[in-house]
Amino acid sequence: MELAIGSTKTLHNGIEMPRFGLGVYKMTDKEIAVEAMVSAINGGYRAIDTASLYDNEREVGEAVRASTAKREDLFITSKVWNTDQGYDKTLFAFEASLERLGFDYLNLYLTHWAVPGKYEDTYRALQRLYDEKMVRAIGVSNHQQHHLEKLLATAHTKPMVNQIELHPHLTQEPLREFCAANDIAVTAWSPLARGTLMEEGLLQKIAEAHGKTVAQVIIRWHLQSDLIVIPKSVTPSRIAENADVYDFALSTEEMALIDALNQDRRTGGTHPDDITA
Repeated sequence: MELAIGSTKTLHNGIEMPRFGLGVYKMTDKEIAVEAMVSAINGGYRAIDTASLYDNEREVGEAVRASTAKREDLFITSKVWNTDQGYDKTLFAFEASLERLGFDYLNLYLTHWAVPGKYEDTYRALQRLYDEKMVRAIGVSNHQQHHLEKLLATAHTKPMVNQIELHPHLTQEPLREFCAANDIAVTAWSPLARGTLMEEGLLQKIAEAHGKTVAQVIIRWHLQSDLIVIPKSVTPSRIAENADVYDFALSTEEMALIDALNQDRRTGGTHPDDITA
């Protein structure tokens, strides 16, 4: 697979989604957040992943307008939070997100978690937004196979994306296989396992062999695994470093060795099946 910072993955409805983008979770200092996002966009990033929970949708919109890129050349994702789920509430939540962003459409809108008794109606609302062309693509986040099966049983537009915690200690291969079989793209959040993989000996060895950092090796592993990846940082130098992963490639053996690091270890807290509200 020939990869570049502008590489995209074709979603099942034909929309091209950047394979690499900026996650903005916990970017709550307004000035720092805007500076980080502008730095990313001007440095070649073409996707930003936010959510109503992150409390920085206004900053995303401001950064887009302050950058050198055109809105139509960027791919912006947001998500409906748990307390806003349900059919009618989701529609209102979407309008509020658009207002905060200052946009008239979103590229991708996701259900943040599968809240029992609500996520099916939430997804129905997403389908309506998609039908009305308010969003270019729809999907889910933190959904297990059984959640997806329930949606697929009634959906007239199946999810285009499932965004899940994914990194070398949590490879999620069974869920990835199910998504691939149903043409659902997978986005990895917390792709660097919140920095807990930086001392992993195997990764350090591979990084040294390529003259790269451990973080760059992990990001490259995601890309070569046909995953969409959204590492987050507020530091312009780190933002640039995370994007500097297109001048080397991991061998088949190196990919297999990294795959084998899986421990089914979550760093993001709650298991999707433990969500109650």
